[in-house]
Amino acid sequence: MPGGDSTLQLDRSENAKPYLDLILSETLTLSLSPLQVLNMLSVRFLAHRLLCLQGRHPSYSTVAALPNPIPNPEIRYNQLFINNEWREAVSKKTFPTVNPTTGEVIGHVAEGDRADVDLAVKAAREAFRLGSPWRRMDASERGRLLNRLADLVERDRVYLASLETLDNGKPFQESYVLDLDEVIKVYRYFAGWADKWHGKTIPMDGEHFCFTRHEPVGVCGQIIPWNFPLVMQGWKLAPALATGNTVVMKVAEQTPLSALYLASLIKEAGFPPGVVNIITGYGPTAGAAIAQHMDVDKVAFTGSTEVGHLIQKAAGDSNLKRVTLELGGKSPSIVLADADMAHAVDQCHEALFFNMGQCCCAGSRTFVEESIYHEFLERTVEKAKQRKVGNPFELDTQQGPQVDKEQFERILGYIRAGQKEGAKLLCGGERFGDRGFFIKPTVFGDVQDDMKIAREEIFGPVQPLFKFKKIEEVIQRANNTRYGLAAAVFTRDLDKALYFTQALQAGTVWVNTYNIVTCHTPFGGFKESGNGRELGEDGLRAYTEVKTVTIKVPEKNS
Repeated sequence: MPGGDSTLQLDRSENAKPYLDLILSETLTLSLSPLQVLNMLSVRFLAHRLLCLQGRHPSYSTVAALPNPIPNPEIRYNQLFINNEWREAVSKKTFPTVNPTTGEVIGHVAEGDRADVDLAVKAAREAFRLGSPWRRMDASERGRLLNRLADLVERDRVYLASLETLDNGKPFQESYVLDLDEVIKVYRYFAGWADKWHGKTIPMDGEHFCFTRHEPVGVCGQIIPWNFPLVMQGWKLAPALATGNTVVMKVAEQTPLSALYLASLIKEAGFPPGVVNIITGYGPTAGAAIAQHMDVDKVAFTGSTEVGHLIQKAAGDSNLKRVTLELGGKSPSIVLADADMAHAVDQCHEALFFNMGQCCCAGSRTFVEESIYHEFLERTVEKAKQRKVGNPFELDTQQGPQVDKEQFERILGYIRAGQKEGAKLLCGGERFGDRGFFIKPTVFGDVQDDMKIAREEIFGPVQPLFKFKKIEEVIQRANNTRYGLAAAVFTRDLDKALYFTQALQAGTVWVNTYNIVTCHTPFGGFKESGNGRELGEDGLRAYTEVKTVTIKVPEKNS
């Protein structure tokens, strides 16, 4: 690999032996040809390498057992899920969901709107009433149900990953190894919190005793995006259910299938009717109905900053419902001259191209210190050219299609804008193949801060490179954006690293790594990248109200 990839060499020396042993065993057992042996080794090693680049450390069994996908998974659910029942939309309307790999229609899904949201909210409100089975349920039992849901996701992991790849276009190995792993972990993590979210006793002056309670907010509206359908569903459902809320969720119209299947697992796990309700439909109708609904107590939204403004306004114009927003980004990756060059190239590449660039925290501005800029640029271009684009069901594919035609054309429009404004197109810049929504990995050099591709969120496989001279200069430029979701710095100097973590205006700052997001750590943005936090202990706070209870006592003793 160009540039002497020391990380890859480390992976080979430390991790290859178990894979070689397994391949040898299977070769003898199955009488495989030498070519089949090499293919098996490369696919499993690639899966392990993928996780290492993401900073994760998979168990040997997870990667060694990477299964074959189901290229044409059966579509089992295409209706609305309300009160633990499958229903067609009140209007009887449906809409198509499209395979981004081919551009062909997979099937049609119920098109929910305001009338369906009303029914779902009514079911959620009934499930939340005092004395209902859900409200009377022990917190430990809520945790047990979440763990049961995680068990069912694990049981159906191959099917769910295949469905995600079919509907979204992401490579199967990412769906199976990364996304489903995160989904299972997030349900288990918040299951553990269910009976551990305590109030406090508070000393008071006078003859009084005081304690606090953490109570569920109530009926929570949740609107999730298309880039990580199952992961985003888990990020929102798990803390809401762990704390005793009920949910009306609107899933992205581009990718409804996996979320609907998970609804069937919610019922199978034993959640009472009305606790979780899933609506498929469009943002301006179903999504807006949730944000404006007078009987919804909270709305959580992940998506664009533009729509986030509309959600915030709708909440204020209705009943001042609580709002959590996880919005867009234009996150900087800053590479200092003393950084490990090979590692920084790897990480900045994955920071941008992971998930076809469709990631809210993508490292979409790569700032490189001037003295190493040209070498970094050459290695970056070479790495982008080597990225395998193609059928996401092939296990060695690294980049699938963009999610739909609208995104595909939008990204190509940004590429044309970059060329028009004078950025240097170094590779890619056009569609890949003649069907589906594939775009070649694209790198721009000599990008200026006032260019459109430097200011706006592209949400695609387009990496703009910038050069800088001084630390204070790059900090000012990195912070000169409406966004503040994430940032990264690559350096061997601990003092510089710590300085950057304080100076960068972002909800997450990574040092010598990127895209490390786990269910244990809070995630959210500064500025117009949103408000509130998801995941970790902070993610629970978003779904509870704190109640103060003060009791007069006849006699006070310490």
